[in-house]
Amino acid sequence: MARDLDTEAPWLDALAWNRDGLVPVIAQDAKSGRVLMFAFMDRAALEETMRSGEAVYWSRSRKRRWKKGEDSGHVQKVRDIRADCDGDALLLLVEQEGGIACHTGRESCFHFGLRGARWQAVDPVLKDPKDIYR
Repeated sequence: MARDLDTEAPWLDALAWNRDGLVPVIAQDAKSGRVLMFAFMDRAALEETMRSGEAVYWSRSRKRRWKKGEDSGHVQKVRDIRADCDGDALLLLVEQEGGIACHTGRESCFHFGLRGARWQAVDPVLKDPKDIYR
């Protein structure tokens, strides 16, 4: 049986961090409900997110924390943070500045739809990444 989130424990200790010290995070637009992206946080990223009110993640490829929008300007203002029932995943309800969450220039990182036996981009590019990342 899965464990329940321990609401009596200190908030960071209550979470079920994976063996790498990370917890998976979904960012969702607070107004539209659209899922924008999936990422990870370490303890320090979650603490900084709480302190600043802006989303900070752990980048597995960069091997460091990064504030969403530090390069693109597409900052995520956090409106609420939720944990799932057993504390092993987080949901951030955010205001996505600039309306772009994906490095491809799209609203959401979840822009591929399965069409037959192939993945196909189904959402438009809102801004050319060459104009976002200089």
